[in-house]
Amino acid sequence: MISMGFEKFGFVSYVSQAKIGEFTEYLKKNQLMGTKCKKCEKVYFPPRGDCISCLGDEVEWVEINGDGKLVTYTEVNFAPTGFQEDVPYILALGLLNSGQQVFARFSKDVSLEQVKSGMAVQLVPCQIDEDRVTYEFQIP
Repeated sequence: MISMGFEKFGFVSYVSQAKIGEFTEYLKKNQLMGTKCKKCEKVYFPPRGDCISCLGDEVEWVEINGDGKLVTYTEVNFAPTGFQEDVPYILALGLLNSGQQVFARFSKDVSLEQVKSGMAVQLVPCQIDEDRVTYEFQIP
């Protein structure tokens, strides 16, 4: 079985292969990349291997600008399996200026007191450890 690289995404890996396995390689290069459907041109972040809008299965990689606004957030004090050591952390829903809604954690450098719905946020790649990457919100 050929590894596609997606096993290195996030804090806990749930899949070992994915059609969009290159995603983690882009994050390692400090690039936010999404996918764009070649048929209907809908852009996805996080990337998708198939378009849920037109059901097309041909996508291309496109760079995503991480600038946006915070829609809502919560402080997580009870975490699911694999995340128990990280609590508390701030989980947020942001709307990127390019139109994608993104669910992500805030950087550990951001305190709950700094966070307000409607504020400007920036989604950035994040190195978790030497092997694992993800993305997170920061305050620009």
